[in-house]
Amino acid sequence: MATVAGVEVSPAAGHIGAEITGVDLAGPLDDTVVAAIRAAVLRWKVVFFRDQKLDHASHIAFARRFGELVTLRSRGSASPKDFPEVETTADRLELAGRYGMGNAEWLERRRHSTLRGWHCDHGARIDPPAATILRAETVPPYGGDTTWSNLAVAYEGLSEPVKRFADTLWAEHRLGVGYQTRPGPDAYAKHLQDHQVASIHPVVRVHPETGERILSINGYYIEQIRDVSRAESRLLLEMFLEQVTRPEYTVRFRWEPGSVAFWDNRATIHLAPSDTGHLDFPRTMHRVMLAGDVPLGVDGRPSTPITGSPLVSR
Repeated sequence: MATVAGVEVSPAAGHIGAEITGVDLAGPLDDTVVAAIRAAVLRWKVVFFRDQKLDHASHIAFARRFGELVTLRSRGSASPKDFPEVETTADRLELAGRYGMGNAEWLERRRHSTLRGWHCDHGARIDPPAATILRAETVPPYGGDTTWSNLAVAYEGLSEPVKRFADTLWAEHRLGVGYQTRPGPDAYAKHLQDHQVASIHPVVRVHPETGERILSINGYYIEQIRDVSRAESRLLLEMFLEQVTRPEYTVRFRWEPGSVAFWDNRATIHLAPSDTGHLDFPRTMHRVMLAGDVPLGVDGRPSTPITGSPLVSR
């Protein structure tokens, strides 16, 4: 445990995750506290706070201490209309009915395998968010945990020959890759085609603040590794996905009302829970994201867009 400016940082797992105490996120924060939180996020990749009293306005005010915010172009009816920076995760419950599916089928088709469910936020964009700050309003009395993995440590865990090979690779990230289409007409598949977002990102990106090499792999957005055959791409993705989801590189968090998680979206992937769909308990979470930059590969080249506009920030 480390203490800086009254902020206590207690590691939660061996390679990723720390719980921070001694700070009221809704109150005024001086620069030393903000710097201590930023350092903890960069070191531990995801940090957790308990018993916070944030509302939408104070959630936004806290996030703004760390960078520009993302404003999404479209949200569902559960998100607060007067706070365009806040997205309420309950919005997603509307999508199943909108596209002619029950919620159970919707979840199954979006994440039809465990590895497909692992993702960073908005990874198909040319400028994925730098970080996400998620707060829990209402959670089930049991279940609903979220898991994160440290992509910097995953890269370091590769053998030297594989590191050198991975440093040269680029991957096509595309919206909806993790979605398994329905037989016959599929309204959601058509929506994905009409609103497609895709970019070419380095398999190994260089973190813009820490300089770490990040094995930037996730199951939900990557269509294929570029410049190799489909068969080779499938095997490479399987190898990399197994690497980045090794249990020793992960941390799992049990949510409570008032809990807040703040993670580096450039250096982590996460797995949303799938064990609460059959439970008759609400799970209401609110998300704010910090605007990110265009990833750079080991050779200094930036990602390139295929289709879709950058995220809106302000």
